[in-house]
Amino acid sequence: MRDAYTDQLDAIFDDLAGISRRVQVAVGEATEALMTGDSSIAERVISNDAEIDRAREQVEDSAFALLSLQQPVAGDLRTIVAALRMVAELERMGDLSVHVAKIARLRVPDVAVPDEVRPTFERMAAVAEDMVARVTEVIAGRDVEAAIALGRDDEEMDQLRRRSFTELLSGEWAHGVEAAVDLALLGRYYERIADHAVSVANRVIFVVTGHNPAPAA
Repeated sequence: MRDAYTDQLDAIFDDLAGISRRVQVAVGEATEALMTGDSSIAERVISNDAEIDRAREQVEDSAFALLSLQQPVAGDLRTIVAALRMVAELERMGDLSVHVAKIARLRVPDVAVPDEVRPTFERMAAVAEDMVARVTEVIAGRDVEAAIALGRDDEEMDQLRRRSFTELLSGEWAHGVEAAVDLALLGRYYERIADHAVSVANRVIFVVTGHNPAPAA
């Protein structure tokens, strides 16, 4: 009986890792749509978000079933509660990818990112996608060391966000207010994807160790 219960807990984490893989695809495709102005890719990201929503509902159903039928305590309860919070964060990361895709679609046939700021936003997108890939591994392996490293590496995203503001506020900016608003939003979306990845990683640390990591200064 205990083995079956443990298998159900493990299955929830397997499902979380699966959602994280879907989010990684969404981030990558949303970025591709953004940098190429490809509306078909943007539409795919937007329509595929429903799959992430359904997967979130499945995790929630499984978690609530365990809560009601098994009445877990201690570490098992910690795992289930953390899973419910993690799946909400992962879903939000998918939503943020949709926001990126919608900006890409809105500016078609043009590309929303002007050439002079493209390197900053390409790097921002790459960091976000890498952090999602790494958080997938953290979830799948419940890897505390990798989770701690992910939290430390979020600093690069913060630096890129600051650089993007410097570029947008430059006296040499020649693309108008609308483009500046688009880019300010895009920077925020990528930054929040990274923030959610760190938050999910921290919840894995909590599941494994029973301790919440200290927030970054």
